[in-house]
Amino acid sequence: MNSKEQKIASFDPNGVGDVNGGLFGLPFTIEEAEVVLIPTPWEVTVSYSAGTAQGPQAIKEASPQIDLFEPSIRDAWKLGIAMEEISGEWQATSEELRQQAEQYINWLEDGSPETGRAAFEQTPQQITQKGEEMLQWLKQKALGYLEQNKLVGVLGGDHSTPLGLLHALAEKNEEFGILQVDAHADLREAYEGFTYSHASIMYNALKLPQVKKLVQVGIRDLCQAEAELAEQSNGRVTIFYDATLKENMYAGDSWKKECKKIIAQLPPKVYISFDIDGLDPKLCPATGTPVPGGLEFEQAVYLIKQLVKSGREIIGFDLCEVAPGDSEWNGNVGARLLYKLCNWAAVSQKRLEAQL
Repeated sequence: MNSKEQKIASFDPNGVGDVNGGLFGLPFTIEEAEVVLIPTPWEVTVSYSAGTAQGPQAIKEASPQIDLFEPSIRDAWKLGIAMEEISGEWQATSEELRQQAEQYINWLEDGSPETGRAAFEQTPQQITQKGEEMLQWLKQKALGYLEQNKLVGVLGGDHSTPLGLLHALAEKNEEFGILQVDAHADLREAYEGFTYSHASIMYNALKLPQVKKLVQVGIRDLCQAEAELAEQSNGRVTIFYDATLKENMYAGDSWKKECKKIIAQLPPKVYISFDIDGLDPKLCPATGTPVPGGLEFEQAVYLIKQLVKSGREIIGFDLCEVAPGDSEWNGNVGARLLYKLCNWAAVSQKRLEAQL
């Protein structure tokens, strides 16, 4: 009996979540886990309100509250989910650079007066350099786990954080699509002068030739240049606007029918990029840039289930932009969504069995 089997035999999934255990109160180490989460406490270019760098910690603290039983997935908890230690180093770097970026953004918003030019001219370059370092750090980490046949997810931080995982998956897969649930399109080029801005994650992802398709769901806040980029992408980028989805449903279409249209746009291998602001902001009010509208929790989970039911494989995922706010609510919702993402991605890879 190896130690994972021993842990499974002695663990009580009906008991009180062990706050001293790992993520979700589970007893598994990184080595024993089939799903490994890499927390990236980074939010340097957040332009509205901060807090997402504390997202991984908030989710970790809330996670033991979750009951581990999944009605349609047999013994889901036995899969083994583990999260790496949250990097204090990246967190400290993020805090330091965030202050620099904030002053720079304020200077830009003041109309870039001559008085501050000397002080701020180098800021975008310095922050971009650190963003590049983080990309490489995450890419190497992710590749190490992918080599060990683990399913890898990133827990942000702001939405710029998962780019390194996308680069790693691009080395391992000839082609794949991205399903992005988000209020924002994130298709801006070097927003506010920052190459690795949270508002540029999908612009940067599209630089990878392996990304054959980007399907965006729940979008309700974007600029004209982003809409034009999608329109001129020869079908590579498809936007399902929140308003259009809702209008179709008000007119009598079911969510099942809408999901079918969304999934039909995706290739056999899919990466899920989930910005928590894709949900209705009542579910995660402390997120960096909340926008009215969005998906309900079960709507989002249903879309993921239908994706798996279609036979597509989820090759990796991220959950970003959860900020703790002033209650445990944000972390709680984030943790519940994360558990669903882990389990359904595992079902898609035949690591777990489910009744679909």
